[in-house]
Amino acid sequence: MKCVSCKEDYTRCDAGTCRECYEEASETEEELKREIDELKSKVSFLRFWAPLHQLSNRFATPCFTDVVLMASGDGCGEAVPVPAHKAVLASRSPVFRAMLENEMVESLSGTIKISDVSYDALRAFVNYMYTAEACLDEQMACDLLVLAEKYQVKHLKTYCEKYMISKLNWENSLVNFAFSHQHNAKSLLDASQSLIMDNMDKLSKSEEYKELVEKDPRLVVQIYEAYLSKQVNTASLKDCSTKA
Repeated sequence: MKCVSCKEDYTRCDAGTCRECYEEASETEEELKREIDELKSKVSFLRFWAPLHQLSNRFATPCFTDVVLMASGDGCGEAVPVPAHKAVLASRSPVFRAMLENEMVESLSGTIKISDVSYDALRAFVNYMYTAEACLDEQMACDLLVLAEKYQVKHLKTYCEKYMISKLNWENSLVNFAFSHQHNAKSLLDASQSLIMDNMDKLSKSEEYKELVEKDPRLVVQIYEAYLSKQVNTASLKDCSTKA
């Protein structure tokens, strides 16, 4: 019998499709489901009122904006304002909503100062509020994740975590583990910890490990507790397998 997909001969029938094509189709279906879920999540994030917001250059000013954000951590001279709409910020972030709904300084002045952030990161952050899109590199992903955690923009935090997980390797796992612990990024924390567990021999001799021991020994204790727990579980499974 020939497969309806690849036209190759096969002996076992599975709805007219050979096993290889069937498995490939299943993987494609799962990938499409993930893409659809991500699109639904993006639409959900953007479902509130979102006017056209395009910053073609550093000094572009969208029409009818009623608030500006200022980066105070750039260190590159006079801060450049990033214009926005209160309604958009409030609809995307419960922190901004509380800030703008109450008679706080930011609401009354129309200026929100964001500490310890670069202008480029702040502009990317505001742009994400309108488009749910960001051009990431490893530094930008870190910067935006910090902002997303601070202002409770969950969709952006998830977006940055996925990117950072895709860039994980055993060499940067310790740095990412410490970062994710500091900023409550659980998915990144779990992925980093898994890599650390698999590469403890190499990592325990690295400079990053020595720095972590000096800066945050509590995290090192947490790593070793997880490592020892894994060793015990592995030994138990081997023992059960031997007895069986």
